[in-house]
Amino acid sequence: MNLFRRRPHRHDVIIAVVGLLTGLAGWALGLHTQGGHPFGGAWVLLPLAVTAALELVRRTAPQFALVTGTFAIIADQFTLGSVVTVLMFTDLVYAAVLYGTPAAARRIPVTTGLISVATALGFLAWLHKPEALLIGLVTGIVSFAPATTGALVRNHRDAAEAATLRAEQTALLAEIDRTQAVVAERARMARELHDMVANHLSAIAIHSTAALSLDDPATTRQALTVIRTNSVDGLAEMRRLIGLLRDSGAGRAPAAAPTLAGLDALITQARTNGASSGLDFDLHDTRPKGAALPAPVELAAYRIVQESLTNALKHASPGTVTAALAHTGRALTVRVTSPYGERPGPRAPGSGAGLVGMRERAVLLGGSFESGPEPGDDGTKIWRVRAELPIRESESAT
Repeated sequence: MNLFRRRPHRHDVIIAVVGLLTGLAGWALGLHTQGGHPFGGAWVLLPLAVTAALELVRRTAPQFALVTGTFAIIADQFTLGSVVTVLMFTDLVYAAVLYGTPAAARRIPVTTGLISVATALGFLAWLHKPEALLIGLVTGIVSFAPATTGALVRNHRDAAEAATLRAEQTALLAEIDRTQAVVAERARMARELHDMVANHLSAIAIHSTAALSLDDPATTRQALTVIRTNSVDGLAEMRRLIGLLRDSGAGRAPAAAPTLAGLDALITQARTNGASSGLDFDLHDTRPKGAALPAPVELAAYRIVQESLTNALKHASPGTVTAALAHTGRALTVRVTSPYGERPGPRAPGSGAGLVGMRERAVLLGGSFESGPEPGDDGTKIWRVRAELPIRESESAT
């Protein structure tokens, strides 16, 4: 059997050696548990040696050790008897429960308890003396008591292992939650940084290219004015974001998030930045007057309009860019259209991060987002951005 190929535990070796030597010493001194049995003399050493050898496999083959040890303890009753053999047998019972299979750990205490009761009743019926109950008591001390002790120790060990496993799983889940929170926060910071600064940097790129390509002092001066304005505004936005990241939050009120009330200023700024590219910007807000929206919806709508205007400054052909907002009661609809086609003059490069950020903002609120070219009402192509931002879900979430 593979179980016997494993090296015995050093504690088991110590138990076996000490038990064998103690038993030999007791036999040499003439210490026996009984007398007048058929096998006297050195026969008592045979069960002793077998039980000591079984101690070596008390961990690796506990059930085999218990079964074989049971035969050894029975054989010991036909000799002069050794108390060391009895003690090592109790250890085999204990080890069978502690190191055996879960089924054996449940079955052995019950079996030994029934054997103890049956022994007491059997000898009482046979001898018809109350002292016969002592035989059952001794049987219980030798078998049932170590089995019960082993079951208690095993239960405590299993409970400790389960508690350790739960603690490790809790720590793992906490680490996963922390990692997800960090990733989500990094994505949110990336969206905020892109939406706040991209508009200004796009205007700077477009007007600086125009200033370099056109040899007109008036146009150059106008482009430099727009560049300076957007540089100052972009730097202010950057400083505000860095301040939020550095601030621990203690003793300071949170910075106000942009709302839809700032769309007029956003459109005005876009008109200034897009004038040199032949772009005009209009805002159609059909929401009811005084209609209150949850802060997350207002922030998402503002950022979607802002990023759509930035993309129009980068890529739209000359014409009118229209931003429209509608409040249906259950959702806020944001729609931005811009001329789509070949564009003369300078064009700012894009990375596609703006569309990703807009889609993420809509999805985080449980809404939808779509964008792409489509035919316009006058037959020309337009680029349409449309977002549906649920309101009731957001209110319940906040």
